[in-house]
Parts: sequence; C-alpha cells; structure tokens
Amino acid sequence: MKHIQHVFFDLDHTLWDFEKNSALTFKKILHEYSVNVSFESFIDIYKPINANYWKLYREERVSKEKLRYGRLNETFEKLNYNASDDLINLLSEKYIEHLPSFNHLFEGTFELLEYLQDKYVLHIITNGFEEVQTVKMEKSGILSYFNEIITSESVGVKKPNPKVFKYALEKANAKSENSLMIGDNLEADIQGALNCNFSVIHCNFDEEKVKLDNLISVTSLNEIMKYL
Repeated sequence: MKHIQHVFFDLDHTLWDFEKNSALTFKKILHEYSVNVSFESFIDIYKPINANYWKLYREERVSKEKLRYGRLNETFEKLNYNASDDLINLLSEKYIEHLPSFNHLFEGTFELLEYLQDKYVLHIITNGFEEVQTVKMEKSGILSYFNEIITSESVGVKKPNPKVFKYALEKANAKSENSLMIGDNLEADIQGALNCNFSVIHCNFDEEKVKLDNLISVTSLNEIMKYL
C-alpha cells in the first residue's frame, strides 16, 4: 500500500476493547446501585440488544437518547426485573460517566501505532458519543497518536453515510485514493469507506465469515504491519 498517506481508524471494537470495558463498567454500576440481577445474564442479554440499537442509530432510526434508554429498558424487561424510569436513566448516565475509567485496548495497539506514526498521518473516525470518545483515548494513552478525531455527532450523520468520510478527508486535508480505513464493522467502517474510494482493512477479531471479495482481513492488530 505504497500510495497510502493517511490512516483512519475506528475506535470501539478496533483499538479500544469496548466489550471488556463495557462489561467492567456495568459490573461496577449494577453493584453500586444495588441492582439485584445476575451480572452474567445481564451482559449476555444486553450485548445483542445494544448491537441492534447501534445499528438503528447508524441508520438514523433511533435517537441517542432512545438508544441509551431503550437498550437498558429492553434488557431489564428480558430479565423480568422491574426497573423504574428513574433507575434506567440514572444507570444510563453513570454508564457513560464511568465507561472511560476502564481502558483495556486490544493487544498490539501501542505497537501498531508506534510502528505507523512515523510513516503515516493517523486519524480516528467514530460513531461513538462525542462526550466520551476523546476521554477514552486520553485515559488509555493513545490520544497523542492521532491528528484528527472525527465523531459522527460533529458531522450530524453516522458511518456509513458518505458525508462522514468526506468530512474526515476535508478535516485531514487528505484524498481518498491516498487514505486507508481500518475498522471492525463491515457496514459502517468497511463498506462505508469503500463507497468513498478508501482502501480498507477489516479487523475481524471474532473470525466471522466475510462476504466481501478481495478484502484484506486481519484477526489481530499486529497483522496490519504486514500491509503497511
């Protein structure tokens, strides 16, 4: 990939270990606010519900507020736990507040960023909530590696909307033919970037079957060094 000058990363599920940090956050706040449910059952039920709400959020079918309330409300309903609106709203706020306190990164994050930083200009493109993404990067020690941080909220639409990628190119003073997107989500990161003529690398850490042809796919961050 000798033509690449700018490398754009997704954050959650790509560099920042969202599932691990999210689970630790819930373990803390469910205990702190005496929510009497099985933690393991809560996480097992919450994860697919949260993933579905994020899909709806990317598609502009639910608001940020509806996502934050709905994912918890549906989880408690499936657990047959009677949670009041006040409790759900409190947990929603505390979750966002405490999430950046846990800063597990995927193995190889620092090694990869150190390897890339002198060769390319690095950036972030994220659909995550603006008030927490920069704090996550700062507390996990990776913020200084990135030149531009592009959040979907700053654009007004979410990946895979092409407006996000075009805005990112403008902010970075980059051209799509010299840009690479690295991310985990086939729809939001990979197809969205391909539609805007980026090169792409798919982070397939769960080794799921991928339907896109001729796609560079890696199962660990260290593998990316083979291509850059």
